[in-house]
Amino acid sequence: MDLALRPEASVVLVALVLVVYFEMTANNFLTDANLQTLSQFVAAPVILACGEIMLLICREIDLSVGQVFALAPFVMEKAYNAGLPVVGAIVAALIVCALVGLVIGLITVHLNVPSFITTLGMFFLITGITLTISRGFPADTPNAGVLNNILGGWGYAEFLWALGLVAVMHTVLRHTRWGLHTIATGGNAIAAAEAGINIDRIKIGNFIITSTLGGFCGILEAFRIGSTDPLAGGSNIMFLGVASGVIGGTAIAGGTGTIIGGLVGGIVLGILQDGFTLQGINAFMFDTIIGGAILLAMIANIQMARWRGMRPQ
Repeated sequence: MDLALRPEASVVLVALVLVVYFEMTANNFLTDANLQTLSQFVAAPVILACGEIMLLICREIDLSVGQVFALAPFVMEKAYNAGLPVVGAIVAALIVCALVGLVIGLITVHLNVPSFITTLGMFFLITGITLTISRGFPADTPNAGVLNNILGGWGYAEFLWALGLVAVMHTVLRHTRWGLHTIATGGNAIAAAEAGINIDRIKIGNFIITSTLGGFCGILEAFRIGSTDPLAGGSNIMFLGVASGVIGGTAIAGGTGTIIGGLVGGIVLGILQDGFTLQGINAFMFDTIIGGAILLAMIANIQMARWRGMRPQ
Protein backbone atom coordinates (compact mmCIF):
# COMPACT_ATOMS: atom_id res chain seq x y z
CA MET A 1 0.00 0.00 0.00
CA ASP A 2 2.88 2.37 0.85
CA LEU A 3 4.42 1.76 -2.56
CA ALA A 4 1.10 2.57 -4.24
CA LEU A 5 1.00 5.95 -2.50
CA ARG A 6 4.53 7.03 -3.44
CA PRO A 7 4.72 10.17 -5.67
CA GLU A 8 6.05 8.09 -8.59
CA ALA A 9 3.31 5.44 -8.39
CA SER A 10 0.73 7.09 -10.63
CA VAL A 11 3.37 7.94 -13.25
CA VAL A 12 4.67 4.36 -13.28
CA LEU A 13 1.11 3.22 -13.94
CA VAL A 14 0.79 5.73 -16.79
CA ALA A 15 4.08 4.48 -18.28
CA LEU A 16 2.94 0.86 -18.17
CA VAL A 17 -0.40 1.70 -19.79
CA LEU A 18 1.40 3.61 -22.56
CA VAL A 19 3.80 0.72 -23.23
CA VAL A 20 0.88 -1.69 -23.60
CA TYR A 21 -1.03 0.74 -25.81
CA PHE A 22 1.84 1.46 -28.19
CA GLU A 23 2.87 -2.20 -28.38
CA MET A 24 -0.69 -3.04 -29.44
CA THR A 25 -0.96 -0.21 -31.97
CA ALA A 26 2.64 -0.20 -33.27
CA ASN A 27 4.00 -3.72 -33.66
CA ASN A 28 7.66 -2.67 -33.67
CA PHE A 29 7.51 -0.66 -30.44
CA LEU A 30 9.40 -3.16 -28.27
CA THR A 31 12.02 -4.11 -30.86
CA ASP A 32 15.69 -3.54 -30.04
CA ALA A 33 16.06 -0.86 -32.72
CA ASN A 34 13.11 1.12 -31.39
CA LEU A 35 14.14 0.68 -27.76
CA GLN A 36 17.47 2.30 -28.66
CA THR A 37 15.56 5.19 -30.20
CA LEU A 38 13.33 5.40 -27.12
CA SER A 39 16.36 5.45 -24.82
CA GLN A 40 17.71 8.43 -26.74
CA PHE A 41 14.40 10.28 -26.35
CA VAL A 42 14.52 9.63 -22.61
CA ALA A 43 18.17 10.21 -21.70
CA ALA A 44 18.62 13.97 -22.18
CA PRO A 45 15.45 15.13 -20.35
CA VAL A 46 16.24 12.78 -17.45
CA ILE A 47 19.80 14.09 -17.07
CA LEU A 48 18.56 17.68 -17.09
CA ALA A 49 15.78 16.73 -14.66
CA CYS A 50 18.37 15.56 -12.12
CA GLY A 51 19.58 19.14 -11.77
CA GLU A 52 16.27 20.92 -12.19
CA ILE A 53 14.69 18.78 -9.45
CA MET A 54 17.35 19.91 -6.97
CA LEU A 55 16.57 23.52 -7.86
CA LEU A 56 12.79 23.08 -7.81
CA ILE A 57 13.01 21.53 -4.35
CA CYS A 58 14.73 24.66 -3.04
CA ARG A 59 12.22 26.88 -4.91
CA GLU A 60 14.43 27.90 -7.81
CA ILE A 61 14.57 27.09 -11.54
CA ASP A 62 17.12 27.30 -14.35
CA LEU A 63 15.73 28.34 -17.75
CA SER A 64 19.19 28.61 -19.30
CA VAL A 65 20.29 24.98 -18.95
CA GLY A 66 19.12 24.18 -22.50
CA GLN A 67 21.57 26.76 -23.85
CA VAL A 68 24.39 25.47 -21.64
CA PHE A 69 23.55 22.13 -23.29
CA ALA A 70 24.34 23.75 -26.66
CA LEU A 71 27.38 25.74 -25.46
CA ALA A 72 29.37 22.88 -23.90
CA PRO A 73 30.14 20.92 -27.11
CA PHE A 74 31.50 24.05 -28.79
CA VAL A 75 33.74 24.84 -25.81
CA MET A 76 34.92 21.22 -25.95
CA GLU A 77 35.62 21.53 -29.69
CA LYS A 78 37.57 24.79 -29.25
CA ALA A 79 39.61 23.32 -26.40
CA TYR A 80 40.34 20.17 -28.43
CA ASN A 81 41.47 22.21 -31.44
CA ALA A 82 43.68 24.26 -29.12
CA GLY A 83 45.64 21.10 -28.29
CA LEU A 84 43.95 19.56 -25.26
CA PRO A 85 43.23 15.81 -25.32
CA VAL A 86 39.57 14.83 -25.57
CA VAL A 87 39.20 14.20 -21.83
CA GLY A 88 40.88 17.52 -21.06
CA ALA A 89 38.60 19.30 -23.53
CA ILE A 90 35.55 17.75 -21.86
CA VAL A 91 36.77 18.84 -18.42
CA ALA A 92 37.38 22.37 -19.73
CA ALA A 93 33.83 22.52 -21.11
CA LEU A 94 32.36 21.30 -17.82
CA ILE A 95 34.36 23.90 -15.89
CA VAL A 96 32.88 26.63 -18.11
CA CYS A 97 29.39 25.21 -17.48
CA ALA A 98 30.02 25.15 -13.73
CA LEU A 99 31.13 28.79 -13.87
CA VAL A 100 27.88 29.67 -15.65
CA GLY A 101 25.97 28.04 -12.79
CA LEU A 102 28.11 29.90 -10.27
CA VAL A 103 27.36 33.26 -11.90
CA ILE A 104 23.63 32.48 -11.99
CA GLY A 105 23.71 31.47 -8.34
CA LEU A 106 25.62 34.54 -7.19
CA ILE A 107 23.30 36.92 -9.05
CA THR A 108 20.19 35.14 -7.79
CA VAL A 109 21.27 34.77 -4.17
CA HIS A 110 23.39 37.84 -3.45
CA LEU A 111 21.63 40.37 -5.67
CA ASN A 112 18.15 39.00 -4.87
CA VAL A 113 17.18 38.64 -8.52
CA PRO A 114 14.50 35.95 -9.04
CA SER A 115 16.04 32.91 -10.69
CA PHE A 116 13.37 33.04 -13.39
CA ILE A 117 14.73 36.45 -14.47
CA THR A 118 18.40 35.61 -13.95
CA THR A 119 18.26 32.45 -16.01
CA LEU A 120 16.02 33.98 -18.67
CA GLY A 121 18.66 36.66 -19.23
CA MET A 122 21.40 34.02 -19.18
CA PHE A 123 19.42 32.00 -21.74
CA PHE A 124 19.76 34.79 -24.32
CA LEU A 125 23.31 35.67 -23.27
CA ILE A 126 24.54 32.09 -23.76
CA THR A 127 22.63 31.79 -27.03
CA GLY A 128 24.55 34.80 -28.34
CA ILE A 129 27.88 33.47 -27.09
CA THR A 130 27.28 30.06 -28.69
CA LEU A 131 26.33 31.59 -32.03
CA THR A 132 29.37 33.88 -31.87
CA ILE A 133 31.98 31.22 -31.17
CA SER A 134 30.40 28.81 -33.67
CA ARG A 135 29.72 31.51 -36.29
CA GLY A 136 26.39 29.77 -36.76
CA PHE A 137 27.93 26.58 -38.15
CA PRO A 138 27.78 23.04 -36.68
CA ALA A 139 30.95 21.52 -35.26
CA ASP A 140 32.21 17.96 -35.60
CA THR A 141 32.70 15.94 -32.42
CA PRO A 142 36.36 15.02 -31.69
CA ASN A 143 37.29 11.48 -32.67
CA ALA A 144 38.34 9.66 -29.52
CA GLY A 145 38.11 6.06 -30.72
CA VAL A 146 36.36 3.76 -28.25
CA LEU A 147 35.65 6.73 -25.97
CA ASN A 148 33.16 7.97 -28.56
CA ASN A 149 31.05 4.84 -28.02
CA ILE A 150 31.29 5.12 -24.23
CA LEU A 151 30.17 8.75 -24.32
CA GLY A 152 27.17 8.25 -26.58
CA GLY A 153 28.10 6.59 -29.84
CA TRP A 154 26.75 3.21 -28.75
CA GLY A 155 22.96 2.98 -28.88
CA TYR A 156 22.24 2.74 -25.15
CA ALA A 157 25.28 4.65 -23.87
CA GLU A 158 23.54 7.94 -23.11
CA PHE A 159 20.68 6.17 -21.36
CA LEU A 160 23.16 4.25 -19.16
CA TRP A 161 24.81 7.55 -18.26
CA ALA A 162 21.36 8.88 -17.37
CA LEU A 163 20.68 5.88 -15.11
CA GLY A 164 24.07 6.32 -13.43
CA LEU A 165 23.46 10.01 -12.80
CA VAL A 166 19.97 9.25 -11.45
CA ALA A 167 21.53 6.78 -8.98
CA VAL A 168 24.13 9.34 -7.88
CA MET A 169 21.67 12.23 -7.54
CA HIS A 170 19.09 10.05 -5.77
CA THR A 171 21.79 9.12 -3.24
CA VAL A 172 22.77 12.77 -2.85
CA LEU A 173 19.17 13.88 -2.31
CA ARG A 174 18.07 11.09 0.03
CA HIS A 175 21.21 10.00 1.86
CA THR A 176 23.51 13.00 2.25
CA ARG A 177 23.56 16.17 4.29
CA TRP A 178 23.44 18.20 1.03
CA GLY A 179 20.15 16.62 0.03
CA LEU A 180 18.66 17.03 3.50
CA HIS A 181 19.64 20.70 3.52
CA THR A 182 18.21 21.17 0.01
CA ILE A 183 14.84 19.82 1.16
CA ALA A 184 14.95 21.92 4.32
CA THR A 185 15.76 25.05 2.32
CA GLY A 186 12.76 24.55 0.07
CA GLY A 187 10.45 23.53 2.89
CA ASN A 188 11.13 26.53 5.12
CA ALA A 189 14.13 28.71 4.34
CA ILE A 190 13.82 30.78 7.54
CA ALA A 191 13.70 27.74 9.77
CA ALA A 192 16.57 26.17 7.80
CA ALA A 193 18.71 29.28 8.28
CA GLU A 194 17.91 29.36 12.00
CA ALA A 195 18.97 25.72 12.20
CA GLY A 196 22.39 26.72 10.86
CA ILE A 197 21.96 25.69 7.22
CA ASN A 198 23.77 27.94 4.76
CA ILE A 199 20.87 28.30 2.32
CA ASP A 200 22.87 30.58 -0.01
CA ARG A 201 25.54 27.90 -0.42
CA ILE A 202 22.88 25.24 -1.05
CA LYS A 203 21.16 27.25 -3.78
CA ILE A 204 24.39 28.31 -5.49
CA GLY A 205 25.65 24.73 -5.37
CA ASN A 206 22.49 23.42 -6.98
CA PHE A 207 22.75 26.01 -9.76
CA ILE A 208 26.30 24.77 -10.41
CA ILE A 209 25.13 21.14 -10.42
CA THR A 210 22.33 21.93 -12.87
CA SER A 211 24.53 23.82 -15.33
CA THR A 212 27.23 21.16 -15.18
CA LEU A 213 24.72 18.38 -15.85
CA GLY A 214 23.28 20.42 -18.72
CA GLY A 215 26.70 20.79 -20.29
CA PHE A 216 27.56 17.12 -19.80
CA CYS A 217 24.26 16.15 -21.41
CA GLY A 218 25.07 18.33 -24.42
CA ILE A 219 28.47 16.66 -24.73
CA LEU A 220 26.88 13.19 -24.63
CA GLU A 221 24.46 14.25 -27.36
CA ALA A 222 27.35 15.57 -29.46
CA PHE A 223 29.15 12.21 -29.23
CA ARG A 224 25.93 10.35 -30.03
CA ILE A 225 25.16 12.38 -33.14
CA GLY A 226 28.76 12.98 -34.24
CA SER A 227 28.34 16.74 -34.48
CA THR A 228 26.56 19.55 -32.70
CA ASP A 229 24.45 22.46 -33.87
CA PRO A 230 24.56 25.91 -32.21
CA LEU A 231 20.76 25.89 -32.08
CA ALA A 232 20.57 22.47 -30.40
CA GLY A 233 18.93 22.24 -27.00
CA GLY A 234 17.21 25.49 -26.16
CA SER A 235 13.92 25.92 -24.37
CA ASN A 236 12.45 22.67 -25.67
CA ILE A 237 14.96 20.35 -23.98
CA MET A 238 14.91 22.51 -20.84
CA PHE A 239 11.13 22.30 -20.49
CA LEU A 240 11.23 18.55 -21.09
CA GLY A 241 13.67 18.29 -18.19
CA VAL A 242 11.47 20.40 -15.93
CA ALA A 243 8.35 18.51 -17.04
CA SER A 244 10.05 15.17 -16.30
CA GLY A 245 10.65 16.27 -12.73
CA VAL A 246 7.23 17.81 -12.20
CA ILE A 247 5.16 14.93 -13.55
CA GLY A 248 7.40 12.59 -11.56
CA GLY A 249 6.24 14.15 -8.31
CA THR A 250 8.49 17.16 -7.67
CA ALA A 251 6.52 20.08 -6.26
CA ILE A 252 6.80 23.45 -8.02
CA ALA A 253 6.25 25.08 -4.61
CA GLY A 254 9.45 23.45 -3.34
CA GLY A 255 10.29 21.35 -0.31
CA THR A 256 9.69 17.95 -1.85
CA GLY A 257 10.82 16.01 -4.88
CA THR A 258 12.21 12.73 -6.13
CA ILE A 259 14.98 11.96 -8.60
CA ILE A 260 13.47 8.54 -9.33
CA GLY A 261 10.24 10.33 -10.21
CA GLY A 262 12.19 12.46 -12.69
CA LEU A 263 13.43 9.27 -14.34
CA VAL A 264 9.89 7.87 -14.58
CA GLY A 265 8.56 11.22 -15.84
CA GLY A 266 11.25 11.30 -18.53
CA ILE A 267 10.37 7.76 -19.55
CA VAL A 268 6.70 8.73 -19.91
CA LEU A 269 7.57 11.70 -22.11
CA GLY A 270 9.96 9.55 -24.16
CA ILE A 271 7.33 6.85 -24.66
CA LEU A 272 4.83 9.46 -25.82
CA GLN A 273 7.27 11.06 -28.24
CA ASP A 274 8.49 7.77 -29.67
CA GLY A 275 5.06 6.13 -29.79
CA PHE A 276 3.40 9.05 -31.53
CA THR A 277 6.26 9.20 -34.02
CA LEU A 278 5.72 5.52 -34.87
CA GLN A 279 2.01 6.18 -35.30
CA GLY A 280 2.68 9.10 -37.64
CA ILE A 281 0.86 11.62 -35.46
CA ASN A 282 0.79 15.07 -37.07
CA ALA A 283 3.67 17.16 -35.74
CA PHE A 284 1.28 20.07 -35.14
CA MET A 285 -0.67 17.88 -32.70
CA PHE A 286 2.31 16.51 -30.82
CA ASP A 287 2.77 19.38 -28.36
CA THR A 288 -0.99 19.41 -27.73
CA ILE A 289 -0.94 15.72 -26.82
CA ILE A 290 2.18 16.11 -24.67
CA GLY A 291 0.59 19.06 -22.84
CA GLY A 292 -2.56 17.05 -22.17
CA ALA A 293 -0.49 14.12 -20.92
CA ILE A 294 1.43 16.40 -18.52
CA LEU A 295 -1.83 17.82 -17.16
CA LEU A 296 -3.29 14.34 -16.65
CA ALA A 297 -0.15 13.16 -14.89
CA MET A 298 -0.20 16.22 -12.61
CA ILE A 299 -3.87 15.67 -11.75
CA ALA A 300 -3.06 12.07 -10.84
CA ASN A 301 -0.12 13.23 -8.67
CA ILE A 302 -2.30 15.74 -6.83
CA GLN A 303 -4.96 13.12 -6.18
CA MET A 304 -2.32 10.70 -4.86
CA ALA A 305 -1.02 13.45 -2.55
CA ARG A 306 -4.55 13.93 -1.20
CA TRP A 307 -4.87 10.19 -0.54
CA ARG A 308 -1.55 10.25 1.33
CA GLY A 309 -2.80 13.17 3.42
CA MET A 310 -6.07 11.39 4.25
CA ARG A 311 -4.37 8.13 5.23
CA PRO A 312 -4.64 7.35 8.98
CA GLN A 313 -1.40 7.96 10.80
